[in-house]
Amino acid sequence: MTENEISRIIVDVSYKIHTKLGPGLLESVYEAILYYELTKRGLNIERQKPLPVIWDDVFLDIGFRTDLIIEDKVIVEIKSVEQIANVHPKQLLTYLKVTGMKLGLLINFNESLIKNGITRIVNNL
Repeated sequence: MTENEISRIIVDVSYKIHTKLGPGLLESVYEAILYYELTKRGLNIERQKPLPVIWDDVFLDIGFRTDLIIEDKVIVEIKSVEQIANVHPKQLLTYLKVTGMKLGLLINFNESLIKNGITRIVNNL
């Protein structure tokens, strides 16, 4: 399955969740339900995976955690905030660079229309 195929599934499931629950809940609620729904569809998902930074061949465990990694190809960062800050897309791009993955989705469930809350971040895709 390609990154784009995985992305389509994530967007469809996010739409379903947002339609049913709407905005305003905690990020952890959306994360748990997204994890459940994607797992139900047979996708391999890692949740709250620690992400070390490698510097001079030394692994530095400095507290980064990705919300979801799907099929070792797509990173999903979930937000439930009034407005996405400039640092959020940069953070996801850094996660992509550190892992060597090519696609990330930044999903802000605190939007009245979920399509306005989904941002694709690419790293050499």
